[in-house]
Amino acid sequence: MKLTSKGRYAVTAMIDIALNQGKGAITLSLISDRQGISLSYLEQLFSKLKRAGLVSSARGPGGGYRLSRDAGEISVSEIIHAVDESVDARKCTGRGNCNGGGECLSHELWSDLSETIDVFLKGITLQSILDKKSTELQKEVSFD
Repeated sequence: MKLTSKGRYAVTAMIDIALNQGKGAITLSLISDRQGISLSYLEQLFSKLKRAGLVSSARGPGGGYRLSRDAGEISVSEIIHAVDESVDARKCTGRGNCNGGGECLSHELWSDLSETIDVFLKGITLQSILDKKSTELQKEVSFD
C-alpha cells in the first residue's frame, strides 16, 4: 500500500485552493510556486479533479480554479479517488487472486485495513484540515 505523489499532490493543491480561494480564483502557477509542484503535473491532476466535479475553472484575467463545493463537503477520499489513486493494502487490489488465482490467507485482513483507511479519509474534509491548521497556528502564536 502506497499513496503516490499523485494523491499527495492533489490533496495538497486542493488544500491550497481551500486556504486561498477567498482571494479569488487560484491559478495553477500560484499553487506550483507555493507548493513546489510541477505546473505540468498540476495541469494533469486538475483535469481529473475538474472532471470529478471537485473544482471549477475560469479562463482569462482573474481566472483560475475554485472549489466547486464548500470545503466541508469535499473529503480527502474523494480527492484521492478523483486522480485515480488508491490506498488499497491488498496485493491483488481486491481481485482475490493474490495466491495463485485464489485469495491469500491474509486477504480479509488487508481488505478490512483498506476499508478502514477509506472510511477514515472519507471523514476528513478540506475544512477539517483548515480548522486543524488554524488551531495549530493559534497555539504557536500563544506560546510566543
